[in-house]
Amino acid sequence: METQTDSFVMQLVQIGETARLADLFERYHVPLFRYLLHLTGNHAVSEDLVQEVFFRVLKYSRSYDPDQSFAVWLYQMARNAHFDHMRKRRGEVPEEDAREMRSSQPMPEELFARKQDTLFLRKALQQLPEEKRDVLVLSRFQNLRYEEIARILECEVGTVKVRVYRALKQLRETFCELRGEKAL
Repeated sequence: METQTDSFVMQLVQIGETARLADLFERYHVPLFRYLLHLTGNHAVSEDLVQEVFFRVLKYSRSYDPDQSFAVWLYQMARNAHFDHMRKRRGEVPEEDAREMRSSQPMPEELFARKQDTLFLRKALQQLPEEKRDVLVLSRFQNLRYEEIARILECEVGTVKVRVYRALKQLRETFCELRGEKAL
């Protein structure tokens, strides 16, 4: 059976075949979860936000334009859901994700160093300003093209390139700081 395009499936959802939303959920829930996890740093919140995004897809299905990329429209919704979540939680102290804290087994030195670097990288990413973290997650973790990111962020491609460059520079500086090294 041939796989139907995202746009075609979304058009079916628009005309009332809401059960077809499950097809889109299957295609996108994992990438959306990863995107949101990089933004929030919290598994439970990211899972909740994925559900919220698909609720919004159904609620705002009429606003989807079949001539536009479904993925771009979906990531814009995810970005908006994240911003709404952050606005509601402003001022709260973020909790550490319990799954990250679990580890009773001692690790070899090399694995420990890699895990430590991963933790430093996550922490450095979380310390970036929202707009820099967002552009890095879209470009490096979601592997979206600059043109797609420009549509999501509603800016020029050149602006995206500059933002990615500056975000990577700041990420590298923060990462090195956390490791107790001087950035090159």
